[in-house]
Amino acid sequence: MSDIAPVTLRGWGVTLEPLGHDYANALMQAVQDGDIYALNFTNAPDPTPEAVKKYIDKALAGQANGSMLPFAVRTADNDIVGSTRYYEIESNVPTLCIGHTWYAARVQRTHVNTACKRLLLGHAFEHLAMAAVYFHTSHLNARSQAAIERLGATRDGIIRNHKRHRDGALRDTFWYSITAADWPRIRDGLDAKLSNIPR
Repeated sequence: MSDIAPVTLRGWGVTLEPLGHDYANALMQAVQDGDIYALNFTNAPDPTPEAVKKYIDKALAGQANGSMLPFAVRTADNDIVGSTRYYEIESNVPTLCIGHTWYAARVQRTHVNTACKRLLLGHAFEHLAMAAVYFHTSHLNARSQAAIERLGATRDGIIRNHKRHRDGALRDTFWYSITAADWPRIRDGLDAKLSNIPR
């Protein structure tokens, strides 16, 4: 497996750029579009300089210890619209999770999420030689569940009382996976969905 290091991923009208503090102001603006930070089950930061700094600090600490690889999401019109990351990276298997994903309302229900997942999954399987990629989401987040299922991921189960939401309420976690053997089929499906977007 290749070393997991910061990388820029580009295609289908989006660019995933290594997250850093120079993105703080743009992320603070993006998170206010649709007030996604107010949703109990999201990982989006509150739109304050302190909260965004803490969010980026935590992501970079995870990058430093090898458990995360965070990205800022930029669209073709040079607009920073959100963030996503690899996390729970297990090099010995190897596996990782994709998540901590949020987007400004202006790009929700567009091709942006599909393009980001195509880039992240392609890099994970074709460059990092992952055996499997996982997705976790709250039982309350029906939109996320539907988006993951549209990718073609398999729902492996529900972990009850797994974590807590922002307000302290217990969260059941829906757990999905895509294996290396699944990837060619899922890649072809994603490519078909993105066929009208220039590569």
